Amino acid sequence: MHLGRKSAHRRSMLANMACSLIEHKRINTTLTKAKALKQFIEPIITKSKSDTTHNRRLAFSSLRDKKAVAELFREVALKIGDRPGGYTRVIKLGNRMGDNASMAMIELVDFNEIYNTEEKLKKKTRRRGGSKAKANISKADEVTKKISNEANKSNNEQPVSNESSQKVISKLKSDPDNTKDNE
Repeated sequence: MHLGRKSAHRRSMLANMACSLIEHKRINTTLTKAKALKQFIEPIITKSKSDTTHNRRLAFSSLRDKKAVAELFREVALKIGDRPGGYTRVIKLGNRMGDNASMAMIELVDFNEIYNTEEKLKKKTRRRGGSKAKANISKADEVTKKISNEANKSNNEQPVSNESSQKVISKLKSDPDNTKDNE
């Protein structure tokens, strides 16, 4: 993208924007500049993953700012070490009031606390079917609770012993559809 500038001006502008992005972790600019900046800074961030003298010199030749290079190789490289790419995010903000230019916010993905995905724990799974044996055992437990509740309610009868409830459970395990006789 040419951005309506000559090449030297364009390179200087992208270098300044990249330094600002590294320093502030997010900047507001026009959508086209944000897209151009994304293409400019992603390879530099990839080079910062391996901290060698050669990669530092390559980053400095693009950014032309010692402080930005130092912060890139110290802070930013530590946070994005595991990420295989896509270090920046462009979010559209609408149009600017004065000239109706489409605005966007470009940010480093790992430095945003709102969209941080590290906090998300294991995804909860939903088990639809379940095994029949577990269902039969739970039915047997329900029947046992009903029997013991009924026995405890009536004072004239003796409480149900463990042996009789075990007989009911074994019957249910052998024939789970025949629960009408036990209730």
